[in-house]
Amino acid sequence: MAVIHHTTLQPTKLDLLTSWLPSRAWYRGSGDPELNRSGGFRLDDPRGAVGIEFIVATDAAGPDPTSYLVPLTYRGSPLDGAEHALVGTMEHGVLGRRWAYDGCHDPVMVAQLLALTAGRVQAQHQDVSDTPDLEVTRSSAGAGPPSPAGEAVVATDDRDSTALTLGDGAFLRLHRVLTPAPDGPPTPPPGATGHIAGAWTMPDTTRARGLFAVLHTGSRPT
Repeated sequence: MAVIHHTTLQPTKLDLLTSWLPSRAWYRGSGDPELNRSGGFRLDDPRGAVGIEFIVATDAAGPDPTSYLVPLTYRGSPLDGAEHALVGTMEHGVLGRRWAYDGCHDPVMVAQLLALTAGRVQAQHQDVSDTPDLEVTRSSAGAGPPSPAGEAVVATDDRDSTALTLGDGAFLRLHRVLTPAPDGPPTPPPGATGHIAGAWTMPDTTRARGLFAVLHTGSRPT
């Protein structure tokens, strides 16, 4: 299990995201985010080398607050060929310099997210070591697509999400702009073969649930 160090970060994760979010196709704001961390979870890297964190950041700027799902990976050295996915660098009080990447372009994150969808691993608490996050739920029909670990990840952004192409017609759609489920548990769309759902805190302090990612093992729609 990953050990969570409660120490200093310069700049902070929200500082990095404040600069980075306006450059994304799915960003809905005016260019000056006012971010608060409102949820998230972690996944463990089996080799213990890469930190994997899913952050729900809510932008309070403007009349309609928007919650974004941002997976980040933290590495002790640059990820080859991923310069375009670099969110920024931080100085960690224990681990030293860390390179933070958009996890959708990191094969370690994608492999572990697929493992979570298939039920092979469990989501971990965002702030407490060795503690499962029971608010994160998942489903999968069958074993799902093979893990792409070690291979290039093709990630394509649109206005609402990022589609991760997995090969053989399969893709995983990560919801970047989060929408609370209106009633009951979040329901995957027709044709989905797996999903991940989670919870976050709304600006009025109520707890919302919604889809984080949806797996399709057929052809990607155009």
